[in-house]
Amino acid sequence: MTGMLRIGLIGAGYMGKAHSIGFQMVRTAFAPPLIPVCEMISSTTAEGAAGHAAAWGWNRSTADWRALVADPAVDAVIIATPPRTHLAMATAALRLGKPVFCEKPLGCDPAESRALVEAAEAAGVATMVGFNYIRTPASQLAKQIIEAGEIGDVIQVTAEHVEDYLHDPKAPASWRTRIATGTEAGALGDVAPHIVNACLRLVGPIESLVADLNTVRATRPGPQSEERVENDDQGQMLLRFANGATGSLSFSRVAAGRKMGYTYRITGTRGALAFDQENQNELWLYDSARPASRQGFQRLLTGPAHPDYLAFNQGVGHGTGYNEQIAIEARDFLQAVATGQPVWPTFRDGWEVDRVTAAALRSARDRAWVRIADV
Repeated sequence: MTGMLRIGLIGAGYMGKAHSIGFQMVRTAFAPPLIPVCEMISSTTAEGAAGHAAAWGWNRSTADWRALVADPAVDAVIIATPPRTHLAMATAALRLGKPVFCEKPLGCDPAESRALVEAAEAAGVATMVGFNYIRTPASQLAKQIIEAGEIGDVIQVTAEHVEDYLHDPKAPASWRTRIATGTEAGALGDVAPHIVNACLRLVGPIESLVADLNTVRATRPGPQSEERVENDDQGQMLLRFANGATGSLSFSRVAAGRKMGYTYRITGTRGALAFDQENQNELWLYDSARPASRQGFQRLLTGPAHPDYLAFNQGVGHGTGYNEQIAIEARDFLQAVATGQPVWPTFRDGWEVDRVTAAALRSARDRAWVRIADV
């Protein structure tokens, strides 16, 4: 495929705007094999969709996502809507042979995600799932360091994704607090998938886990009265990886003061790495082979020598941010569509994340270790 790729975007919320920026930025930052055209955006009302189209640079708009998917002028579909809608939207696009980029979590449970994997592979088109945080230059550098053996064999991981967007007890109830079942529910479904994905990407497959979930705020203000919170505010997992490493993972939506607490500390037999998304242009490296008088974590400040940095600016320390992560995703999606070759993370990779979160739900319910292969 050569030339242009006309994009249809379903969803005009937080991620809808992010993708609008990303798919317009990608043409300037990179030289993508296909030039994206922001063809059509869909929202819940015709007026809202038209307003977002005008503000964000989309050619057309609609209040009917089915019309967007079926439109012959839409070549590929981005799904940036709540998880309960993903199965129907992605299936409709795949049946028409259209590539799909879907925000996480892919499905509401592993069965839905597996069905989407099978539909995508039957259609033979490109798919991706939106795990943007792992695409920072620093985290891409971390993967290079691990794969090169610079910290030796990974033996232990401590990771978390904690935020405070529901720390305030006056924060109102929403669809995020009303979903009682499935892998999209609570902090486990909202923030944990990102850091689970990081563990899978940097360390490898997770073999088994044990998890604990907790609801801190039993009720939240609703339109008429207090509503019961139906899912978890926070939780933890202990992990056993297929390569023998162990790990601990925390996730929360009530972690006071943490705005983007996506962090990992990875220890190997020769050294260690540490990263914090709130300082996303820094990666810390410890080399245990250095003399005792020179040992300590070294700050690696990202710059043009690191993956995908130079596309955005030429100065060390100037930094990249959230929108750049989305533009990198856009570049990779365009590459997958143009070449017909899968680019990580595909729908199959998204299914693997959903299997881990489903295993955590089962573990918390049964108070027992769960093997991922059994989910």
